[in-house]
Formats: sequence, structure tokens, C-alpha cells
Amino acid sequence: MNALRAQKKDEVSVVLCGEAGQGIQTVEQILVRYLKLSGFHVFATKEYMSRVRGGSNSTQIRISSKRASAYLDRIDILIPFHQGGIKHVEKRITPETIILGDREVISKDSPLEVKEFIDIPFSKIASDIGGRIYVNTIAAGVVLGTIGVEQHFLTNFIREFFSKKSEDVIKRNIDAIKKGYEVGTQILNSGKIEFTIRSSPRIKDENLLNGSEAVGLGALAGGCKFLSSYPMSPSTGVMVFLSQQMEDFDIVVEQAEDEISAINMAIGASYGGARSMVTTSGGGFALMIEGVSLAGMLEIPVVIHLSQRPGPATGLPTRTEQADLELALYSGHGEFPRIILAPGNLKDAFFLTQKAFNLADKYQIPVFVLTDQYLIDSLMNLPLLDISDTRDENHVVKTHKGYKRYELTEDGISPRGIPGFGEGLVGVDSDEHDEEAHITEDLILREKMVDKRLKKLDSIKKEIVPPELVGSSNYRVLITGWGSTYNVVREALQELGREDISFLHFKQVYPLYEGTRDYLQKAQKNIIIENNATSQFGKLIKLYTGMDIEAKILKYNGLAFSVEEVAAEIKKILGKEKV
Repeated sequence: MNALRAQKKDEVSVVLCGEAGQGIQTVEQILVRYLKLSGFHVFATKEYMSRVRGGSNSTQIRISSKRASAYLDRIDILIPFHQGGIKHVEKRITPETIILGDREVISKDSPLEVKEFIDIPFSKIASDIGGRIYVNTIAAGVVLGTIGVEQHFLTNFIREFFSKKSEDVIKRNIDAIKKGYEVGTQILNSGKIEFTIRSSPRIKDENLLNGSEAVGLGALAGGCKFLSSYPMSPSTGVMVFLSQQMEDFDIVVEQAEDEISAINMAIGASYGGARSMVTTSGGGFALMIEGVSLAGMLEIPVVIHLSQRPGPATGLPTRTEQADLELALYSGHGEFPRIILAPGNLKDAFFLTQKAFNLADKYQIPVFVLTDQYLIDSLMNLPLLDISDTRDENHVVKTHKGYKRYELTEDGISPRGIPGFGEGLVGVDSDEHDEEAHITEDLILREKMVDKRLKKLDSIKKEIVPPELVGSSNYRVLITGWGSTYNVVREALQELGREDISFLHFKQVYPLYEGTRDYLQKAQKNIIIENNATSQFGKLIKLYTGMDIEAKILKYNGLAFSVEEVAAEIKKILGKEKV
């Protein structure tokens, strides 16, 4: 058996594949936590079927000497836990892929002669320890031993990891991780696999975050005091995370009976002065749309975290897509302003969510934070976030007698009072209204109120989050993208190694940055990349700049882009036109 090629020695891509219910998430959690504490860079992401038991799911864990942050097609080590695991990822398997697994499972799944294979009797080892349930912990130990991770605090780590279990279960898991580590060390010492992944003591003190936690922490930093939602993948993780912080951060998290109730509760809480948020996905948000329009008319701030997944209808409920941009952009009947932010990575997810609360309060509008399953379920280590510049901006005023909630102002932003803070009456009305919130059908006043609300866009445009240019400003080819494609495209461009290609990434997709046309006109060739079928952001760019980006890299099968895939597609487009 050949060792892995030298260029892969400083990083390994491990893929775990099993049925729902087999516990591959347990293996992922053990590995990423222990590896990070041991000083290794880690990145993990998953794809899974919409079922509680059965099917085939896979998790990729990148373990690296340098920061890793994107999904790869490449599999260096594959551990299949069930028959069908190899077939599920067979398109990603190369002659260099090494499979670690039970011969009995592997032999029924794929011809061994075409693959590197090391027979590990997981089931027998687990049975000797106490049952098949310990296969997961054994597998985690095998990976740690194979790549030569020190085990000096492994026993204590497992004891803490399983601390809510009985002492007998804890002891058996310790035995399982030790036995797996012993097997992995034997493989390492055999010379069949060679790695020189370097660790750093600085990494162990970094944050280990997934997308749900990053959005949730951003909400806390933004002063969120109320969240109401109805569970819907992949957005539910944000609600779960914030519910765990209720006592420490004095926040109310309410699981509503449906999405209509959820957004109306958030609007009501915001009217009372609490910074409020909902978290949902496409199908749930469809039910919230009338509430979005209500927020527009009442001029009530609300933050809407919309975590995208493939539709229409139930679609692929556990997969990823960037196909709800237009849904967010045009949601709600009537005309009123909004802001749509689209984090590209976990750092963005924190800071943009925090910013969303200030923007919503300042302009008294709905503000969207658009993520997707890929970003929400990705997990990686990050340096400690510098939050010294983050602060909650207070835009609430103490009311006086004669206070007018919808006072006509030059910039369209009326002083916002809340009930009980001051002497004024804070009226609101979902019908068209006058300055004091009384219903009106005065048609001249109607125009003034519409103009008042839309005037806010002039001020909003002055503080748009600008796009980030990755690469040289002297580019010939410009890749344009938004949201979660950020890290994948960055790594793809590093792989291509061409200094004439740069990447323009948008963290705010609406209102569109006014200098967008200048960036596009400078390029000899423009390419746009999106996880949808119709290039929704491309259409938005054309609407506001008049420029149609004809070269498109689109993906809509429910999976995220891989680094290799993006690099290959860029090569293909440029090769045809010899740019």
C-alpha cells in the first residue's frame, strides 16, 4: 500500500459515512474538540438525509497545519460504518483514498482491489468492550492514533465528554478510545499512512464554533432580548443555542405554535421595547410574510434570520441552497424598505447579526440575516473575536405630551418611543395612518407616509456594508459571489494561483452597493457563482447596474460547492475563452 502523497502530509481530509442513528456526529464532536484542544486547525461540515434512522449521511473533518475553512471533494481517509457508505461517496474516492473499516462491511459494498483498504474489526472490538454502540468512540480513537495526536489528556477528555452517563458507560468509552488509539498507532507505525500535521499551543485557546452558535452569539451581542420561532431545519440550532442562554443573558426564547404567531410575537415584543428576532427557513418564512409587511407599516424593528434550504415546498429539508434571496427581497405586500445581510463565514455571521439589530432599531425596519444549511452546520476553530467596537446603539426616545409616533421628518425616520417610557402615547396601526397613528384615508397624507418610509433608503445607502475584494485590484477576471460561497471561492483561487483573478464577495446584498458597476466594468471577464438555479443575485445586479454577468457557476442539487469543483469550473470557463 502506498503512503499518502507528500503534498497532503500537512493536512488530512477524513470522511465518516453512516446511517442516521449510528452516531457519526458523536465521532465528529469527539474529534474536533480533542483536536482543537491539542492545537490542530479543524473544519467540519456535514450532509445528511431527512430521516431519523437509515439512509446515508457523511461528515467531513479537515485536520490541518494551517487554517481550514471550506468543503473539499477530496477524501484521504474514509471510515464507512454501514453497507452503502462507500457507494454514497464513491464519486469522491480516488486511488489515494484509504478506507478504514470492517472487511465484512466493506466487501459487500465495493470491490476492494481498486481501493486502499485497512481492515479494522470495529464490531468485534466494540463487542469485546460492551456492545456495538462503542464503535463510534473506537473510530475516533483510530483517527487520533493514525495521525499521531498526543493522548496525554485523552482519558480525562472522554470522562468529561460523557460526564452525564453512568460510571460504567464512561469507563467503557475510555476503554474504547484507548483501543482505537492503539489500532491507529499501529497503522501509523506501519508506514502505510504518513502525516506531519503541525500543532500550535495557540489554537487550543481559540473558539470552536458552528454557524448556529455564531449567529446566536451575534444576536446576544446585538442586545437581543426576545426570540420567537417554530422549529424548522436548518434554522432551529439558533433557537436551541439561545434557549440555553436564557438565564445568563436575561433573554426570552419562545417556541410558538406556528410561524405566523412567531413573527407577530416578535413584533409585539419589539413594540414594547425588546430587541426581537425570529429564526426560520424558507417554508416557515413563507408563513411570516404578512408579518413582514406588518412590521413595514408599523415601522417596528425586527431581525429575521432566514436559513436557506432547497424548495419549493418541503424540497430537500436538510440540504443547502441560496435560493431565498428573492423571497426575502420581495416578501410582504406593499412598498417599504428593508436590509438583507448575507454572512460569508462564521466571523461574518457574528458581526453581521450584531449589526442587524442596530440597523433594525435605527431605521425601524425588518433586517434579514440570510444564511444556509452549509454555513449553519459548518464547525471550525476561530481566533477570539475582537468585540471592542461592537456596541448597542440606543435609538429609543423618551416621549413627551403630544408625541407623534409617525412624525414626518426630513429623513423619514420618526423618533421612536415605547409604551411607558415618557408621557406620550405610543400608537401604532396596521392601516395607513397619520402622524399620531390614527387611521386615515387622506390620499395626500397617504403619499406622504409612503414617501416617509421610503426616504429611509437614502440614509441606509450611506452605511451599506461594502463588498470585500479578495485578491489584487489589478484583476482581469472577477468572480462575484455572496453568502456562504466565501471560503470555498477563496481556497479555489489559492489553488488556481492566478494573480489576475480576484473575488468580489458581498456581505450585504440589498440595498446593493452603489460602486458595484465600477468593479464589474474593470474586469475583462466577469463570472458569478451562486448556489441556486437562476442566479438570483445576478438578476439583482442586472436590475440595479444594467450589467448582465453571462458566465455563471450555479449549483442546485442540495450540496454546497467544493473547492475543487469551483476551481475546475473557473478553469473551464476561462479555457473556452482564453482569458
